Amino acid sequence: MSRPEDTLAADVHYDDVEARKYTTNSRIQNIQASMTRRALELLDLKSPSLILDIGCGSGLSGEILSSVPEDEGGPHVWVGMDVSASMLDVALQRDVDGDLLLADIGQGVPFRAGAFDAAISISAIQWLCNAENSETSPAGRLSRFFNGLYASLKRGGMAVCQFYPKNDVQKQMITSAAVKAGFGAGLLEDDPDTKSVKVYLVLTVGTSAVANKGGDITGVVAGMDNVAVLDHRKKGKSGKGDIKKGSKIWIIKKKEQMERKGRIVKATSKYTGRKRRIQF
Repeated sequence: MSRPEDTLAADVHYDDVEARKYTTNSRIQNIQASMTRRALELLDLKSPSLILDIGCGSGLSGEILSSVPEDEGGPHVWVGMDVSASMLDVALQRDVDGDLLLADIGQGVPFRAGAFDAAISISAIQWLCNAENSETSPAGRLSRFFNGLYASLKRGGMAVCQFYPKNDVQKQMITSAAVKAGFGAGLLEDDPDTKSVKVYLVLTVGTSAVANKGGDITGVVAGMDNVAVLDHRKKGKSGKGDIKKGSKIWIIKKKEQMERKGRIVKATSKYTGRKRRIQF
């Protein structure tokens, strides 16, 4: 059975008919609600927060965010973005509580830096792994999305993205793009080795979100006996200590970092990092 993202772009697939069919399907409603609650459990928000709902569709997940009781840290305020005008039209007709934005996440996340406390995405980011035409690439779309998401979250914030990878290659491509953007990333699978497996990508901005979790970004290892967290990233010297602050190499690396975050920087030239002579 073919996957919809393999044949059509999301805004084409989810036309008026598909958008209404998706929203009124009771089975989809139950699955969406269950995955949203699981994402909230992983976020572990202690107080009402401003949440970005990525690929919000008709607002099914947003309804869960708005209905979180006070004793569980809610209710939350949310902003939803989606590429399907038909889906957002259904959301408006349903009079959802969140603000809505028509936008393609493959072109970035157009919000000011540090605007959100957290973010969720249910069954959306796998659409980024397919290029609509020869001028776009999955790698470029994933890079723009994760760089924009990283910038839009406050330091210490978290994001949980549930998605359906086609295979391990796609899973690795998505995770690598998130790490390259600067996120701490962990993958969690519910019901593994079954047809109903659910994959959650848990992302953190900065180290404070996992400071007390022993390196376990997903937060599910705590309390388990004889379970350790393995981190295969290289430890030791990063090489940063060899680069003098203010040197040309240091300045170029800073410029590259700013460019990845979508900032506009001056072009590098032979004068970059050169000290000016003292004028008398």
